[in-house]
Amino acid sequence: MDFSEHYVDVFGEEPERDQDRDDQDGTHSSSPSSSSSASSSSSSSGSSSNGSDAADTSSGSGSASSGGEEEEENGEEVEQSNRDFEDKDLFGSDNEDYCKTLATSPFQIPVLPAIRNANNQTRGGFGRGRWNQNDRGAGLLPRPGPYPQRPNFGYGNRFSNGRHDERFVSEMKLSKSEETLSRKCIAFQEPCEIGCYSRIEGGEVYFDDRSLRLFKRLITEDVGADLNEGFDTFIAKKDLGSEGFGDLLACIRGRNIPLQNIHFVTFRNNLNKILATAYIRHEPWEMGVHKRNGVVYLDVHKLPERPPSELDRRRSYWGYCFENLATEDPNRADGEGIHHIDANVEYCSLIKTKLGPHRILMGAEMDCCDSTDDGKRFYVELKTSRELDYHTEEKFEREKLLKFWIQSFLAGVPYIVIGFRDDSGRLVRTERLRTKDITQRVKMKNYWQGGVCLAFADEVLCWLYGTVKENEDYILQFAPPFTRLELLQAQSCPNAITSHLELL
Repeated sequence: MDFSEHYVDVFGEEPERDQDRDDQDGTHSSSPSSSSSASSSSSSSGSSSNGSDAADTSSGSGSASSGGEEEEENGEEVEQSNRDFEDKDLFGSDNEDYCKTLATSPFQIPVLPAIRNANNQTRGGFGRGRWNQNDRGAGLLPRPGPYPQRPNFGYGNRFSNGRHDERFVSEMKLSKSEETLSRKCIAFQEPCEIGCYSRIEGGEVYFDDRSLRLFKRLITEDVGADLNEGFDTFIAKKDLGSEGFGDLLACIRGRNIPLQNIHFVTFRNNLNKILATAYIRHEPWEMGVHKRNGVVYLDVHKLPERPPSELDRRRSYWGYCFENLATEDPNRADGEGIHHIDANVEYCSLIKTKLGPHRILMGAEMDCCDSTDDGKRFYVELKTSRELDYHTEEKFEREKLLKFWIQSFLAGVPYIVIGFRDDSGRLVRTERLRTKDITQRVKMKNYWQGGVCLAFADEVLCWLYGTVKENEDYILQFAPPFTRLELLQAQSCPNAITSHLELL
C-alpha cells in the first residue's frame, strides 16, 4: 500500500501527464446537475470562493502540507509570520456580502398533486382520493367539509410540533427536498493548515506535531492480526468537555490568527454532524453556540449514553488498535505485541476554509500522515468496519461511507484506509479509498450526494449566524422526532471561550 506514487490533490488538479485520463473519467465535469461535491469549484484555484462546477465531482484536498509549524520565538519572526499570513489570506475582502446572504434557496420546492384514486369516485372524493395527503405532503386544495378546523389541531404529544421547551428561540424545519438542495452549487474552499498542537501521555499540550504518527505502508502484512491484543492495558479517552476547545483556541492565539473576518470557530466534529444530517435523520446531537465579537464559537457537546457493554468497549478498542497497527511506532520492536495504547494522545490540525460565504477556523484530529516522493506531506484517515456481506454493503455505503467522506473532505484528507475485521476482532483485509472517488462510487447507486450535504450545511450556517445574537449563548440540537433543528437559550458560556476572549 504505497502512497508515494500517487498525487494527492483531491480537488481534482492532477499532474499534467494525467490530465487527459481525468477528462475521460469525467472528474472535471462542470455540469450543474452533476451529483458531486461543490468543492470542485476550488479545483482550479485554491482561493476561489465562487462555485461554477457541480457539487460532487471531487472530495477533499491534499492541502495539509504545511504540517506542524514550530512556534516562533523571535519577535521579528512572529511579526513577519503575521505579515505572511495576511498576504496569504484565502478569504478576500467580500465580508460585507455575507450579511446579505439569504438563508433560503432561490429555488421553489416543487409541489406535486396528490394521487387520485379512481376506485373511490362514488364517495365524492372524501376517501383515499384527491383529499388524502398520503406521504407526499399537503394537497393543493383545502380539506372539504362544512366544519371549521378545530382550534389548536395538530398540537400535542401525538404530533411532531407538540414539543415545547421554554428555552426555545428558533427552529429550522427540514423541509427542503434533496432535489432542491442538489440544484445549489456551494463552493468549498481548499482547506489550508495554519497551525497544529499535540497532546501527549499525561495530558500535556504542545503546539507542535510531536504526536503526529507516520502511516505504515506495509499494513497489509498485518492481515490476520488480533485487534483484541492490548485491550487489558488500554487507557480510554477522557471527556475533556470545553477544556479541549480551550486548547484549540490557545493554538489560534499562539499563531496570532486574526478573527475579524471569521464567522465560525469549531471542531470538525460539529460540522460532521451538520453535513450528515442532510441524509441521516435518526441520530440526535447537540452543540453549544456562543457569539462573541461577530464570531460564532461552536462547542462540542456529548449526549448522555447508556453505560457501554463489554462488547461496546472492545469494538471501540478495535479502532484504536488498528490505528496503532497501521502507524509506525518507534517504541515497539519488530514482532513485539501491542500494549499500553493511550487514546488521549492525539494530534490536531488547525485548518482555515470557507463553505459558501462562511469563513471557518476548524480543529481536526488527524490519525497519521504520509508523504509523496517529492516530500509533500498529506494526511491519512484510518477507519475500521465489520467485514461486508450482501446484507450490510448497502448500509455501509449509505451511512458509513457518507460519514467517512464528510470527515475527510472537510479537512482535505486525500486517503482513507479501512481495516475490515470479523466479529471476533480479527483483521481480515484492508482497503484504501481516495476521498474524491467515494462520491462517484455512491453516485451510480443514487445513495447520496456530497453537494446536497454542502447545500444543507450552507443553509444551516446562514440561519444560525443570522439568528444568534451578540454576547448570547445557545444550544443547537437535533432531537426526536427529527423534523427540525432547534435553537435553545443557554445559561452560560464555557470558561474556555471566556478566558480566550480575555486573552485576545
